[in-house]
Amino acid sequence: MSQPSNLFDSPKRERFFLLALAGIQFTHILDFMIMMPLGPQFIKALSINTHQFGLLLSSYTFAAAIAGVFATYYIDRFERRGLLLRLYVCFIVATVACGFAPDYHSLFIARACAGAFGGILGSLVQTIVADSIPFERRGKALGTVMAAFSVSTVAGVPLSLFLANHIQFLGWRAPFIFIGLISIIILIIGYRNIPKISGHLHHIHEGSRWKQIYDIVIAHHHLRAFLFMALIMLTGFSVIPYIALYLTSNVGVADSYISLIYLCGGVATLMSSRYIGHMADKYGKVKVFRFLAIVSLVPLIVTTNLVPVPLWMVLINSTAFFILISGRMIPAMAMVSQVVTPQIRGTFMSLVGSTQMLASGIASVVAGMIVTIRPDGMMEHYNLVGYGAALCGLLTFWLVGYIHTDAKIPAENNA
Repeated sequence: MSQPSNLFDSPKRERFFLLALAGIQFTHILDFMIMMPLGPQFIKALSINTHQFGLLLSSYTFAAAIAGVFATYYIDRFERRGLLLRLYVCFIVATVACGFAPDYHSLFIARACAGAFGGILGSLVQTIVADSIPFERRGKALGTVMAAFSVSTVAGVPLSLFLANHIQFLGWRAPFIFIGLISIIILIIGYRNIPKISGHLHHIHEGSRWKQIYDIVIAHHHLRAFLFMALIMLTGFSVIPYIALYLTSNVGVADSYISLIYLCGGVATLMSSRYIGHMADKYGKVKVFRFLAIVSLVPLIVTTNLVPVPLWMVLINSTAFFILISGRMIPAMAMVSQVVTPQIRGTFMSLVGSTQMLASGIASVVAGMIVTIRPDGMMEHYNLVGYGAALCGLLTFWLVGYIHTDAKIPAENNA
């Protein structure tokens, strides 16, 4: 398997390319994340319970999973740049529609449409990075793109919460309209800075496309990669959607401080993501992943068992949680992207994206069924969710050794 050819005549052009991809990641991640800290507002405004809120969250993720499966049929048969920008336009339209949804059911449908396009965007962005950046620099490049998670918590989530709380006539609708406007600007940046990427088109195989997809799905090393990514998502997204609700109802954190918690976590992960990517490239992706997977269990268990404590203790724990939980994805995605050859990478990464979204949707629904709200407003059984998430995290520690071995197969063919 050959290394990606150099698409950029200078480091500056590569930086703007990665910046454009990070911008696309930023908006579709923010579109997904903004539902979580707004949980208390949605429950009140729409008169729904925690289970219905979990379904609202999962409408995005399940639609993304289904769309990702259908995307496997065509994603490797189109030039990457054109497909990415067209999908992004559809995502913008669906996100704005969320802001104008009149009730719970129409919002549910609009969220599903946004998820369908956003989920494909996520896997396509990661595919483009893998197609464009050599493996020895891919950890750092993915760290740059995945810093979008950090930026969304640093700026996007607090600003969206501010808009929802202070633009009274829009309320919870304001963040979606804000995301739509920001996305239009990023669309223009992407149009100007993302080059045409069509090298994979020279390797299209003849024959039944569904047979090709089936062969990709059933390969043992691919199945291990799907399971690995599913467990990573189960570890984080069974806990994350209910953090804001738990902190306000059980720990006694005021609604006004939720933005501060996301701001601190976002600033820290923004500073740490490129460093984690650099460490993964320097010391080995499997070693860095295993370290993060184990250490992340500490703030995870603390988060789901937290009792009323001073705000500074909440901030320390939540910041550590965001750094470590998001940091695992950088070495993980670098390894998983190297399991396959470029000609089928788009299909494979789309299936990986579907697996991630399906697992996160299942996690939020199952967690929503486990946790309950007592008549006095306190949330119960969140600790059980934490123990289940920790078990999934331990399984990733074991499974990453197999993923590392699988990833070395195509890498060794580069010689």
